[in-house]
Amino acid sequence: MTIYDCFMIDLQALRSLAAVERHGSVVAAADALGFSPSAVSQQIKKLERQSRAALLERQGRGVLLTERGRALVEHGVRLLADIERVESMLAAADAPQGTFAVASFSTATRAFFGQVARRLAEEAPGMRLEVSSVDPVEAVELVAHGDAELAVVHNWNSVPLEVPAHVTLEPLCEDVADVILPAAHPLAAHPVLDRRDLLDETWCATPKGAICHEALMRLFTAEGTVPRIGFTDPDFATHVALAHDGAALALVPRLGRPPLPEGVVARPLAGETPTRLVSAAYRRTMSASPGVRLIVRLLRDTRVI
Repeated sequence: MTIYDCFMIDLQALRSLAAVERHGSVVAAADALGFSPSAVSQQIKKLERQSRAALLERQGRGVLLTERGRALVEHGVRLLADIERVESMLAAADAPQGTFAVASFSTATRAFFGQVARRLAEEAPGMRLEVSSVDPVEAVELVAHGDAELAVVHNWNSVPLEVPAHVTLEPLCEDVADVILPAAHPLAAHPVLDRRDLLDETWCATPKGAICHEALMRLFTAEGTVPRIGFTDPDFATHVALAHDGAALALVPRLGRPPLPEGVVARPLAGETPTRLVSAAYRRTMSASPGVRLIVRLLRDTRVI
């Protein structure tokens, strides 16, 4: 008998109902959970029979939870967290097994997880990683809602990352960002760059909404202005290529940054250095999980900068 057998209520059905509330439709919830829409519908119908009340009501093309449904999710989420905490404690002495979902920002995926996967195959052959690269804001949401066991995220010193109370951050390393510019640029001869000398430059940025975009936009806060963005691309390799061609400057972190091509240089900024703290994020209920502890240890042991 597992811990789930101790409860009359179907806990997977409860997870499905919470996913419907979060994603706004049965189809979206099913996609997030990896089930078919019909399976999610059947699970929720079972909950409705148990509660003897409707839990969903149609709203246009989507659905809304009824008052009973919202109450069930509110209390059910706390129940699921308690169960996860107990299971994590019970499994603390066991070898990690099964699939372990990780959300990571792209440069951390490149910097960390090749080495982590190799070490994992040696130390825990029964454990399989599934790593997806997303922005830290989305990564925190995936962990917070139980769609990922762990995330690798970053906090810029100028742009704090909001983290809910039931998610904890465990620092891994600090990552400094430099200005990337053509070697032929007049400022390339300076060992350190003054922000005021960069006010008239054109920049390449990550897309709006990404934390790295916001960090760049705050680069000239003390000067009362923002960078002039000429190019937007999610890949820092593109930023380096544009700097190489003299089309734009870029603010690029060192983590996961490949060797720069000839004709491009990296220069630090004077004053407050743009820095981001890279951390592992996981639900507090998973703090004793052998999988979490192993992945965090492997991340800490990986030399990335």
